[in-house]
Amino acid sequence: MSDFISANLPYLLAGISVGGQYALIAIGYTMVYGILRLINFAHGDVFMVAGLVMIYTTASLPMYVSIPIVLVATVLLGFLIERVAYKPLRSAPRMSVMISAIGVSYLLQNCALYFTGGLPQTYPSIPWLSNSVEIFGATTKMVTVVTPVLTIILVVVLVLLIKYTKIGMAMRAVSRDFETSQLMGIKINSVISFTFVIGCFLAAVGSLLYFTNYQSVIPTSGAMPGLKAFVAAVFGGIGSIPGAVIGAFIIGICENIIKGAGLTTFSDAFTFVLLIVILMVKPTGIFGEKATDKV
Repeated sequence: MSDFISANLPYLLAGISVGGQYALIAIGYTMVYGILRLINFAHGDVFMVAGLVMIYTTASLPMYVSIPIVLVATVLLGFLIERVAYKPLRSAPRMSVMISAIGVSYLLQNCALYFTGGLPQTYPSIPWLSNSVEIFGATTKMVTVVTPVLTIILVVVLVLLIKYTKIGMAMRAVSRDFETSQLMGIKINSVISFTFVIGCFLAAVGSLLYFTNYQSVIPTSGAMPGLKAFVAAVFGGIGSIPGAVIGAFIIGICENIIKGAGLTTFSDAFTFVLLIVILMVKPTGIFGEKATDKV
């Protein structure tokens, strides 16, 4: 038994780490859906852009300056996307907004392709996070230890913000009833912009942690983590922040255990099989609420 644990411990630790990184992306999906009933397909590409911004800023600036620039630039990008691509379509059919989201996704990928020439860019090593550490005989990076702790702290802060602040109360009201909230004087545009700002900030933090482990960034680097984070949000119950976090950790752990079993080829397939199963068995997810139609 001890041999089994020691053999699989590195994969379990890696799974917890990558699960936390998926969680930070998944929160962005679930928050935007909770407010707008929109799947922001460009969210994974915002995550990728954060990685490229880090690469280019560290080429000429010290790390302690580059990290705040990455966070601010990613937040501004999310704000710009919401104002340019989504706000004009506020009263349009949902399909139009979804097509706009897909368009933004391809726009970001093609811009990244133009700036990088399609060549993989090497992510810089972040001091301390990239250091090796030994846990119960398994050697891993410090980021593996930091990720779940930081993820839990950020989620707790976010939940407290949504539960106890004025803007959080407005977000909950808008997620419950968009039209009534607007009639009650809530500034809908401010609430939606703030939601995108939070989601993009968490995606930027996730990119710092994720690319510390996977140090190659290409224009499609955000596609697979974004899809897995989306599956995590659906698995946990899209619209539920705790559900998205739990779903992300489950997917990250299972994915890495499958890799440890020598079935690396099927690790990505597992995520999408899980999506099919959860949609068949419990379409609302683990913590999702059953929707009721108003008459």
